[in-house]
Amino acid sequence: MLIPKHAKLSEKEKAELLEKYNITLKELPKILKDDPAIAHLDVKNGDVVKITRRSPTAGEAIFYRGVINV
Repeated sequence: MLIPKHAKLSEKEKAELLEKYNITLKELPKILKDDPAIAHLDVKNGDVVKITRRSPTAGEAIFYRGVINV
């Protein structure tokens, strides 16, 4: 209940996101591959995770994070 929804983007969705905002993967905020919140997603280095959080003002806020190994 306290952890927001995390979803792995497909390669097509990832390409569309990067093109839409005219950014590279390195410019996205990072999330560690070993983060417990994304352990169930089977992610690898270079994937993009979409995080959907509840917001009292906006109703729903969406954030994107690039997966890294460290």
